[in-house]
Parts: sequence; C-alpha cells; structure tokens
Amino acid sequence: MPTMPAITHVAVTVNDLAVSVPWYTRLFGAEPVLDENTGPFHHTVYLLGNTLFGVHGFPELQSSEPFEEHRPGLDHVAFGCGNRAELEEWEQHLDSLGIKHGGIVDAHYGSGLSFRDPDNIALELFCPPS
Repeated sequence: MPTMPAITHVAVTVNDLAVSVPWYTRLFGAEPVLDENTGPFHHTVYLLGNTLFGVHGFPELQSSEPFEEHRPGLDHVAFGCGNRAELEEWEQHLDSLGIKHGGIVDAHYGSGLSFRDPDNIALELFCPPS
C-alpha cells in the first residue's frame, strides 16, 4: 500500500466572498496567491506554509445556512502552532482583530484555541503538549 501523502490544500465554501476574503486576509496577515473566477465558482487561495487554504464562492449556493459541525461533512480546520507560547501570540492576535474565541484549552494531547469565521466555520489553532 502506498503511503498517504500530506494534505496539500483545504477549501471552504462561504456565503459572501466580499465578507470572507477580507476577514481571512486579516486573520492570516497575508494576501491571496490566487483570486480567480472559474465560472462555476470563484476561489481565493492563501499559501500557509506548504498548504493552500481556499475560500470558495458559488453563484448558486445550495444553502445559505451557517456552518454546523453536527451535520455530516467537515468538523473543523486546525492550524498547527509549534508551542503554547505561539498559541498565546495567536490568542492576542485574535483579540486585536476582535475575533471571538474560546480561550486556550489545555488537554493531555495538546492545547487548542477555537474560533469561527463569518460563516460560523469552526477553526482552531493547535499545538502539541510541551
């Protein structure tokens, strides 16, 4: 059996690119590397380390209901931090942006900082235990 390769990209569908693209640009502190209308959808893509993170907008959404992780599909997207100090820096950054979060939660398997995007998509910053 071949070894499963690393994840190269993740894309989330949003209700309004005009709201989400500036929000993610502020969060990441980086400009998109791609912003393209393909016809069937418009995608704006950020390069985060070796991973691409895409924000997709569709002209005809099937639903405009907010994200809900209790439905089948995505639960959340987690971004890796090297240590708890980096996680604390992110907590301060989220505070400076006015992004509500649940504070840093420590567990035996690591520490996480959870928050949501404008469409209620669950996002997390996570670091392994020290």
